[in-house]
Amino acid sequence: MRVIGGSLRSRRLRPPPHGVRPTTDRVRESIFAALGDVGGARVLDLFAGSGALGIEALSRGAEHATFVDVARASIACVRRNLDDLGLVGLARVEPGDALRALRTFARRGERFDLVFLDPPYDAGLYEPALAALAAEAILAPGGLAVVERARRSPLEASSLVGYIVERERAYGDTAVDLLRTHDGDGSPDASEKGA
Repeated sequence: MRVIGGSLRSRRLRPPPHGVRPTTDRVRESIFAALGDVGGARVLDLFAGSGALGIEALSRGAEHATFVDVARASIACVRRNLDDLGLVGLARVEPGDALRALRTFARRGERFDLVFLDPPYDAGLYEPALAALAAEAILAPGGLAVVERARRSPLEASSLVGYIVERERAYGDTAVDLLRTHDGDGSPDASEKGA
């Protein structure tokens, strides 16, 4: 595994612990090509695994990234990767349950411009996480949620309330959805359309 682009391009990442499905380099490259400029973004890497998605965003100019994972081995891997790459000052690592972390962020009034959502495919966590992001306004108006899921398991329509599906692409058995929240007036943020 490696960083695909930005200031840390080609730097190696420690792989996630055994049993964790990493986002492949090809899928990561496609995600960031679709996102375009992430400079200045506040990023949340939920179900972080190795932290590859959040680290990629930092390499490409994101202002700050928060990493959440329940597995101790994954949290240790994220911390090692951040340390190896000199990113500790731009990141926060939150060990624990993702849904509980979202409630904590809501209580603190924290907002993120970009959220990576890549839970274990069959864990049933997509819908509750997307609902919490929208309902608690954790994802900023006009912000993007990047959802990586099994191609065979489309998102339920009920989980898309409050989002506009900007893009859906398949890469073998993996699918990636880019979901944008509405801006303050209920429409997509025109200044960010097409990111």
